[in-house]
Amino acid sequence: MKIKPFKVEQWMNEFEDDAVYNIGETCVHSITLNELLELSGEDSGEFMKGVLDKRLTYGHISGAPEFKDGICRLYEKMTPGNILTTHGAIGANHLVLYTLVEPEDRVISVLPTYQQLYSIPESFGADVKLLKLRPENNFLPDLGELKGMVNNNTKVICINNPNNPSGALIPEEMLREIAEIARSVDAYVLCDEVYRGLSQEEGCNKSIVDIYEKGISVGSMSKVFSLAGLRLGWIAASEDIIAKCFEHRDYNTISCGMLDEVFAGLALKNADKLLERNRSMVRRNLAILDKWVSKEMHISYIKPQAGTTALLYYDFDMSSREFCVKLMKKYGVLLTPGSCFKLEKCARIGYACSTEVLEEGLEKLSEYLKTL
Repeated sequence: MKIKPFKVEQWMNEFEDDAVYNIGETCVHSITLNELLELSGEDSGEFMKGVLDKRLTYGHISGAPEFKDGICRLYEKMTPGNILTTHGAIGANHLVLYTLVEPEDRVISVLPTYQQLYSIPESFGADVKLLKLRPENNFLPDLGELKGMVNNNTKVICINNPNNPSGALIPEEMLREIAEIARSVDAYVLCDEVYRGLSQEEGCNKSIVDIYEKGISVGSMSKVFSLAGLRLGWIAASEDIIAKCFEHRDYNTISCGMLDEVFAGLALKNADKLLERNRSMVRRNLAILDKWVSKEMHISYIKPQAGTTALLYYDFDMSSREFCVKLMKKYGVLLTPGSCFKLEKCARIGYACSTEVLEEGLEKLSEYLKTL
């Protein structure tokens, strides 16, 4: 099987470790285990004694009950039977597409988005159509275009809400319209929801699984909950979809790490506290970014509505890779080239790092812009 290089991951592999100011990172500033225990109010000594006394077996095959219960609380209609745990959201997206997509199936994916959603089905021989998200539409999908793309052979419509890299947020009414379009051709809607909950407004955006019977939600502990090191994600869907995914999962996953799931369960038990911390951070940092953009004459953007990322457009005559490589090598500032998302004259910024890193990184970015 041939598959195209995963551009954003290869970029991070090449440059992330050497970054002095990593404002290309997409997770909310990670927490330590000590911070997690303190936030939870647990007696750390007692809790860790229980961890140290665990026998390191496979654990629960479909996911630890405490972890799955915590996941269910993030939705309106999901029960443990609707949840399957995976090795990160990257494992969840792969498993869903590996399970559902066959050669010549039509798969429609928004663009820009995480490359998995279109390159994996393409590698299976699917008929992949890209639904372009445009700045003039605030990076929201054009439903007229989507209607023109679906046919009776459409298997999956892939969306990403909130969107990475633009930070656009599809409102509930539009999600329901997407579900109706999918229903008209009996297609699934796979929604990568790893940034769900990190909105600039109060409340949490609706999940596709609470709207559409063939909706599939992918989530993660990495972005919203600041625990990327646990490498845990999940699929939330109807029980028949979960059963199909479980059959395929047997070939590449016995279980997720039992210790990882212990800490993930603790985190989701205290999800409200973690969300309060992280929403406060992304809202504070976006205000800083917004003020910076307003002062930079060569930079423009569509202000993100949710998530942790935005696209910064520049007016210099240079490729996005050249722009980002020079910035990284001379100033140690990491952004992600737009070319990783099939875009040019822009770069993705991640503004959910520590406020200090963001401020210092933006200051260095301003110095770089002056040289251009």
